[in-house]
Amino acid sequence: MRYFIRFSYFGKTYHGWQNQPNAITVQEVLEKGLSTLLRDKIEVVGAGRTDAGVHAREMFAHFNVDQISDRVELVRRLNAFLPEDIAVKEIIPVNEDAHARFDATERTYEYWVVQEKNPFYTDTAHFVKQILEVQAMNRAASFLLAHSDFECFSKSNTDVKTFNCDIKHAAWEKGKDKLVFTISADRFLRNMVRAIVGTLLDVGAGKMSPDEINAIIASKNRGKAGVSVPAKGLYLTKIVYPKSVFNEQE
Repeated sequence: MRYFIRFSYFGKTYHGWQNQPNAITVQEVLEKGLSTLLRDKIEVVGAGRTDAGVHAREMFAHFNVDQISDRVELVRRLNAFLPEDIAVKEIIPVNEDAHARFDATERTYEYWVVQEKNPFYTDTAHFVKQILEVQAMNRAASFLLAHSDFECFSKSNTDVKTFNCDIKHAAWEKGKDKLVFTISADRFLRNMVRAIVGTLLDVGAGKMSPDEINAIIASKNRGKAGVSVPAKGLYLTKIVYPKSVFNEQE
């Protein structure tokens, strides 16, 4: 049978999600836990790849195994086995052809920025000391929704077939002690959110006008956009699937 596993992780100690030689990853640790407890070689397929240091408040992956008799108990045992920075929320039966990556219809990320020194955000947010004009950043962010090709924000030498993404929401919100940028789309390119945030911060700092975002996107040139901000402030927060992928008979 096929199952989705919903979990979260704090990415500081991991070299991203996907298995890599000579580097510890979230996928490797999760596969080891499942394989040990289910006494079978389990391979998991994630909803996407997060880079080294990126966090996930909600992540999904799928795996195949003989029917699990008590999913709640398996979640309890997994959480006891896994390190403190990975937490399993639930295991969900899905259709045999359900795919954690290809069936996802929407993903949401947050990026956290702080403007005052705060030891509690050292590993969880990006510190920017310059004064930022949030209204200008939101005007620039609104232009993202009018475009579809985001090659200018993609990591170089990537192997994707298309740079098209359907961005449904992009906005900054000023909280009590941090700025939070939230962006939702059907898919994201490698390094895309961090490059967008770096560009929007340039707008906020007065280094470019909000309207220049349109010219940067039209250029399809990564060198025209801002620098990529550090991974520690980035969070995958939500993944949406159609109801049809879930096995309602279970």
